[in-house]
Amino acid sequence: MPAHDSPPADAVSTLADRVGWRASGSSRFLLGIAGSPGSGKTTLAAALVAELNAQRPGEAVALPMDGFHLANRTLDRLGRRDRKGAIDTFDGWGFLALLQRVHAETDHTVFAPSFRREVDEGVAGEIAIDPEARVVVVEGNYLLVDDGPWARVRDALDEAWFCETPDAIREARLVERHTHHGRTAEAATAWAREVDGANAALIEATRGRADLVVSGETGRVLT
Repeated sequence: MPAHDSPPADAVSTLADRVGWRASGSSRFLLGIAGSPGSGKTTLAAALVAELNAQRPGEAVALPMDGFHLANRTLDRLGRRDRKGAIDTFDGWGFLALLQRVHAETDHTVFAPSFRREVDEGVAGEIAIDPEARVVVVEGNYLLVDDGPWARVRDALDEAWFCETPDAIREARLVERHTHHGRTAEAATAWAREVDGANAALIEATRGRADLVVSGETGRVLT
């Protein structure tokens, strides 16, 4: 699928240094990267994990919240398929339970689900979090929401960042993503504005709960 450009290497290196310092002395450090759809949080998380592993192989692993999408059949049964990606289309309690396991269970491998856009479904047990993985970079839309199980997610993270990108850039990325996966340009634009846009309104309001705000374009610390 189309990939966003990774942030500049020097910016990623600076962020990796911060994580290394913050994680010092910890057997397992969970960093959360939240942000609206199309903000670049997945790309930022991948770049950060790659930099940490270049410094110390096996040091870091990425853990996306998207593995906890409810199955399409479940969404059909609940009548929520037409707004997949909204907060109530995820298994929030299951996600929270996994974070708690990842934090506590450092003497054996913990397996986690991934999400495959090409099939639009989660894939169980595809991500292996091995004992030597000291840093787990968790990324997802709703990590900072203060409601239901999500209100406890923030406490399960050792540090949380918010990935910020201008709305026009996010929308362009989302339209490209949706057309790549089969929607017409008109349908892709409608989904980006009506579904992703509604979700973004909730997510952007959680920015204040982050320890750090990072640009999804440049990787620079904004606040």
